[in-house]
Amino acid sequence: MNSNSEIKNLLQKFVLNQCTPEEINEVIAYYKKNKLTDDFPTVGDIQDLLAEMPKMNSQTADDIFLNILQASKENETTISISSGKSNFRKYISIAASVLVLFGIGFAVYKQNITDKTPQHKFDFKSTDIVLQLEDGNVQIISEDHTIQVRDSKGNIVGNQSGDKLVYENNSDLEKLSYNTIKIPYGKKFQLQLSDGTLVHLNSGTTLKYPVKFIAGENRQVFLEGEAFFDVAKDKKHPFIVNADKLNVRVLGTHFNVSNYPEDESTDVVLVEGSVGMYRSNEAFNADLNTILKPGYKGSFDREKDKIFTKPVLTDIYTSWISGGLTFRSMTFKNIITKLERRYNVTIINKNENLANEKFNASFKEESIEKVMSYFNDIHGINYTIKNNQILIK
Repeated sequence: MNSNSEIKNLLQKFVLNQCTPEEINEVIAYYKKNKLTDDFPTVGDIQDLLAEMPKMNSQTADDIFLNILQASKENETTISISSGKSNFRKYISIAASVLVLFGIGFAVYKQNITDKTPQHKFDFKSTDIVLQLEDGNVQIISEDHTIQVRDSKGNIVGNQSGDKLVYENNSDLEKLSYNTIKIPYGKKFQLQLSDGTLVHLNSGTTLKYPVKFIAGENRQVFLEGEAFFDVAKDKKHPFIVNADKLNVRVLGTHFNVSNYPEDESTDVVLVEGSVGMYRSNEAFNADLNTILKPGYKGSFDREKDKIFTKPVLTDIYTSWISGGLTFRSMTFKNIITKLERRYNVTIINKNENLANEKFNASFKEESIEKVMSYFNDIHGINYTIKNNQILIK
């Protein structure tokens, strides 16, 4: 433990009650070495104290960490804590003293929190496609320009031109590292992964994926939103899409996954090949899990925690790639969300009776004006459009 970063990491573990006895010993050793007190608790005392504490999440730890660092900034070694948190008093006092000892200022806290939790949540209503790199830095992708994507060592691992980003497979990476791409409302994008897999990303979608797939490891990506996958065949390395509580496992095929937060289910539509569907907290078992056939849709009902399948016309569910838009037995409030995402508009519905009505509709590449005109002509839904805001009366 010879650097501020190592001390900072150790203290974070200390605040989160994650230290091993050996790590607690390190804290004690440094504390005693600098003679901040002669009455320092033993490892056993500290373990007893930690055992009495409630488990904390990251936000709670961040709040405590902030208080500690503010105290260290003001050169204090004690902190006033409300009676409801009296169990933390001795513990936080120790942590504060450690911070004072090593001079870790508020700037370190701020940088640490910035690294782990972005201060500005991604705004899907922006116009920027954002690529978050493995080190937390971001690059803005413009379809009118080109960029080069580099790994932590500065090596070029990908190139973007227009609406497509292509990753190379010649990187010397030996361990998994991830990039995350975020597609705003009103846009679509294409991503070619290092194995040659092509992914079409719909608007309002986030995909986390390895910069390079590693031999011996599954090819796993993490999806929130909607994407169509054209997976490169590799029998030795299954391709797995994690969609929250659902995993979709293939060896090489074409399929669509829709995993938007407002939907009741995560839907998988198989165009060709074979797809295994199973809960993300389970291991894949071909004999027990749902195996989807071409021309079928598998739906994971999040509330019932069950998977249902039925035959469908796959073109309906993949038409979005070429600009189509389809609603099947969908509530109007969900249709509004999808229209906002597709066209990057704001829709205000003052007709509350419409919210839970269900509709079927299909459109080719139409403007929002024509879509709203359809709902007015067929279903008598009155509305006005001003700038990018639609008011339903």
